[in-house]
Formats: sequence, structure tokens, C-alpha cells
Amino acid sequence: MKIARLELFAVPPRWLFLKVTTDDGVTGWGEPVVEGRADTVRACVEEMADILAGQDPQRIEDIWQMLYRGGFYRGGPVLTSALSGIDQALWDIKGRVLGVPVWQLLGGACRDRIRVYSGIGGDRPAEVAASALRAVRENGFTAVKLGAVGPTGYIDSPGEVRRAAARLAAVREAVGDDVAVAVDFHGRVHRAMALQLAKAFEPFSPMFIEEPVLAENNEALALLAAQTTIPIATGERMFTRWGFKRLLQDGYAAVLQPDLSHAGGISECRKIAAMAEAYDAAVAPHCPLGPLALAASLQLDSCTPNFLIQEQSLGIHHVRGSNDILDYLVDPAVFSYRDGYVAVPAGPGLGIEIDEAVVRRAAAVGHRWRNPLWRLADGSLAEW
Repeated sequence: MKIARLELFAVPPRWLFLKVTTDDGVTGWGEPVVEGRADTVRACVEEMADILAGQDPQRIEDIWQMLYRGGFYRGGPVLTSALSGIDQALWDIKGRVLGVPVWQLLGGACRDRIRVYSGIGGDRPAEVAASALRAVRENGFTAVKLGAVGPTGYIDSPGEVRRAAARLAAVREAVGDDVAVAVDFHGRVHRAMALQLAKAFEPFSPMFIEEPVLAENNEALALLAAQTTIPIATGERMFTRWGFKRLLQDGYAAVLQPDLSHAGGISECRKIAAMAEAYDAAVAPHCPLGPLALAASLQLDSCTPNFLIQEQSLGIHHVRGSNDILDYLVDPAVFSYRDGYVAVPAGPGLGIEIDEAVVRRAAAVGHRWRNPLWRLADGSLAEW
């Protein structure tokens, strides 16, 4: 069996799908993309195709090493995201050839179901509390996550801190103490503000605060961890085990959040998770992307002892044709959740069947999604 062909599909709302076909007709799918840079990653995958042509797709580790170590420059969001999608597709092929889900090839499942959380929105305390209640009462989630703040300056006003705390307080009051509530800083906050916000959030016992500072400022986590009891989560903008090594050695992050479409695919995130286990840290894969990224994440979640919870971008009230994650699946029920959990995937490979006809129609439309640009009151650019 040899790799014969690669096809890439840019589909709405902001995704890039990869189809790898072997010379005997077996196909595997992956999701290599950087949000807002789909065309850049497409070019990177196409460059890597020269190395992939004629390779045995079941030699996944060897191919990973060739793609990563075979060039003088390595790592970073573009190169590693391209590698991630290829890796996902190769695991999909291997699972299909052997007739088993990927988690079976990684040692077997160590849980019966996979806990997921729902993102909640709303600008005012009453709005975000109502969103949390809908997620818990109507859809059975046992965990929710809200954004901490909008764009802020290096040091913002006391009012901004109080408003952020009021939103979290409203959610905690609405859902009670038996529902986990995470707070995402999105890396928008600088060190001084992160310290103030963590102190204000502490009475409401968040499950974790996510990306309180950008990954390039991870040294600030030492100060933050020394001043709060809230677990710190980070890692969505970090790549490969080498990128996570110092974070684990320093010991300030309780939860690692590698993205299986950015950090090196299933192969690499499996190794990152094992490293985290050795440092007594949990793993909660980042996944704001499409169905292939989520399917890959669920495979890892199924067989990872130190897995905590899975981010997912499923629409609670799905409308067919809305460019939702479920539109691209032959059987959307594979991602059905009950009481805040998704079933361990049962199908071969990544456990989903992509509706290729829908993908090809969507790719004819394509997308040119770009990150929004936000500015502060003085006109200076804010962190996204």
C-alpha cells in the first residue's frame, strides 16, 4: 500500500480538510489548518506531498519524523498544523485498514464516555447566566466555559475587573457548585491584569482559567500560580512536545490544552499527554475547529488516563446547511452528547464518515475567514 494522492478542501466557515488516498483506494481524512491562514497551510501540505508520495501510509511514526525532522526549519503553527492534518489522515487510514478505531491502536479505551463542556456567551451577567442555565438544564452539560473579558489594555480599570467578576458570579449562582465553570482569558490579558482577574475570580472556584497570558509570556505563570489556587490551563498555541517541555518542568500549569490540528496531530499529542501524566498534569484538548479535529481529539481522549474534559464546537441546536460541524458527516449522531458526555467512538479510523459530496460543494464556495482586529479606546491594537 502506497500513498497515491492528496486533495485539500477549504470549506466554510474557516476549515481546511485533507483527503489522502492510497494506491488501492483506501482513504483517510485530516484537518490541517491555522485559523485565518488556510491558504498558507494548504501550500505547506502541498510542499510536503513530495515526501509523502509513494510512502507506506501505515509507517506513521517514520513519516512524522521525516516531515518534522527532514527540514532545517521545524515547528511553529504552519509547519506543525500541516503535519497534524497529515498525521490524522494516516491514523484514519490505518484504523480503516485494520477495522478498528484509532484508540484501539493506542492501547485501548480507559473510559466509557468522554466529558465535554459547552461554551456560553452573553455580555451582561443575566445574559451569560441564562446561557449557562440553558446548557445545563436543556442540554445536560455538567461543565461550561465563558470568556473572561473582551480586549483590554496592559492595565485596565477596576470597573473592568468588577464587571468580569460579576459575570462569573452570575454563572456560579445560576448553575450551583456541582457544575464546573471554566474561564477563558484567550491570551488577551497581560500579566498585571491576569493577576487582578484571578484574585477576583477565586471566590467562585473556576475549574480552570485558560490561557491567562500568551504562550510567549509563560514565565508570568510563576507569579500567577503563586497568588491563586485556581488551576491554570494553557497550550492551545504551543507546538510539539518540545514546546511543552519547559511548561511541564516549571510546573505552573495544571491542565495542558494541545490542539490536535496544531500541536503535531494524534501521534504528537499522545506523547504530550504522556509527558503531562508524568508531571501530574491533566489534558483537555483544544478544539474550536471542524469534525475531523474533534474526531481526532475524541480518539486521544478515549485512551488517555489523565484526560480531563473536551472542548467541542458542536451547535446545540443544529440547522442543516448552516456550515455547522455536523453538516459534513454522513451520520451526525456519532457526535451526539447525553448528560454532558459523548460516547467513545466505535467506528474504524477516526470514527466518522465524511460526506464527500457535501465537502466538494462547500469547497466550491470556499472561505476567506480572517481574525477580527480590535482596537482600544486610544486606537492602539488590542490582543485578539
